[in-house]
Amino acid sequence: MNHPQSNHRRRSFLKSASAASITLSLAEFSFLGRLPSVSAAESQLPTTAVQFSEDIEPLVRLLEDTPRQKVIETFAEKILSGTSYRQVLAALLLAGVRNVQPRPSVGFKFHAVLVVNSAHLASQSAPPSDRWLPIFWALDYFKSSQARDQQEGDWTMSAVDQSKLPPPHQAKQAFREAMESWDVEAADVAIVSLCQSASATEVFDLLAHYGCRDYRSIGHKSIYVANAYRTLQCIGWRYAEPVLRSLAYAILNHHGEPNPSTSDLGPDAAWRMTQQTLPQLDKGWKFGRVDSGATLSLLDTLRSATPSDAVEATAEMLSSGIAPQSIIDALYLSSGEMLGQQPGIVTLHSATTTNAMQYAFRTAYRDRTRQELLLQNAAFIPYFRQSMQGREKVAAQTINLGSSESSDQASGDATDTSVDKLFQTVSENRGKASAAMLGYLDSGAPPEALIDAARRLVFLKGNDSHDYKFSSAVLEDYYAVSPDFRNAFLASSAYLLPGSQDKNNGLVDRVREAIL
Repeated sequence: MNHPQSNHRRRSFLKSASAASITLSLAEFSFLGRLPSVSAAESQLPTTAVQFSEDIEPLVRLLEDTPRQKVIETFAEKILSGTSYRQVLAALLLAGVRNVQPRPSVGFKFHAVLVVNSAHLASQSAPPSDRWLPIFWALDYFKSSQARDQQEGDWTMSAVDQSKLPPPHQAKQAFREAMESWDVEAADVAIVSLCQSASATEVFDLLAHYGCRDYRSIGHKSIYVANAYRTLQCIGWRYAEPVLRSLAYAILNHHGEPNPSTSDLGPDAAWRMTQQTLPQLDKGWKFGRVDSGATLSLLDTLRSATPSDAVEATAEMLSSGIAPQSIIDALYLSSGEMLGQQPGIVTLHSATTTNAMQYAFRTAYRDRTRQELLLQNAAFIPYFRQSMQGREKVAAQTINLGSSESSDQASGDATDTSVDKLFQTVSENRGKASAAMLGYLDSGAPPEALIDAARRLVFLKGNDSHDYKFSSAVLEDYYAVSPDFRNAFLASSAYLLPGSQDKNNGLVDRVREAIL
């Protein structure tokens, strides 16, 4: 039995979490200790609908059938009775791919699927006491997306016709032909046969190749490739078939356009340049020298380049002996710079797409696929810049790299700046907060304290899928950027991370009430 004082301390969380100032101690989340710990490692459907294996179908159905207002409480009860983290994560992904159509764009309501891995990454990186919170948020978010899909026609993934599957030895060629001709029906049966016969690594490489070939859906195709594969790495490849069917369907989206295989369309221009350029790359392209000057040169080029220009400039650097890392640093800095120029949905996706493409670059096994990802990532930066022009005003500022007098001053002032104060400033003045974060990091303060605080604020304040997608991407990518540039990159995230004065999302309160 719980001691009355212990219950009182748990209930005090509700009051403290709603306070104007932020306290980022583990004690605030102590009530989560009632849930089983999560280790870092770990109604009838239509007869035509795809069915999942017996081990997961009941949990998926429970998620599908539970009303949104009861989903937190229902799954809290399941978790308390022994349902595991992986089972809940699998149900989230599978319910999404069965119930939410990745059309007319691989975005919008489909973020219920795209955000599953982002929530998982946030969970993995959080203290053990907090790891259920992103999953509870994703459960609630799925229900909102499911409702929207029902309003738009109530799409459900159908069962595949097994009689139409190409034989295993022809699956790869059949899939390539279907993807090249943008044939949805042929791709659907081919990916099932490929999933049943090829290795996960080979399948990922193929999907990464096609996921990066066009800019439609502002990068969401590459994002889905990376996020689907990463989630399957946790829940198990045995659940891959419906996920890969959904993924192939998403990659072939070209809503409102003629067939790209027979048309010369703008979103495919950079891909054509990439394919023409690849034969020019030397076999030693991976073994060049790291050169910060080359990074800054490419950063400047990407500010005004066309997508095709970006491909050409990147290929020239690789051919001249510049290491991929120096190019990658420029891509990260470019995405960070755009955040300050126009904080919003387009520039957010420049960061999340770069995160996805760089994950794929590190994971793909064929040199050609990795080259494609690098060149296409460079091409997407100008595509994003073009998309910015159709929205709000684009500021003329460039990313603060920490070398100016003002940055030196910020660094000097940072000795008296706490993490709490930094995130208070985020709510008040994002430009000032970015400069203060750079000063804090350049002063030698531990980045982990800032990263942990940012993640916890997403748990407390995040309302939209993009809060999870963006934060999981940039907080992970801090360590992928070279030391010379990583502080500037992370500081730019202040333009879109939640601040401590932002309104609470109410999630923590709902979870607390469900488990006490």
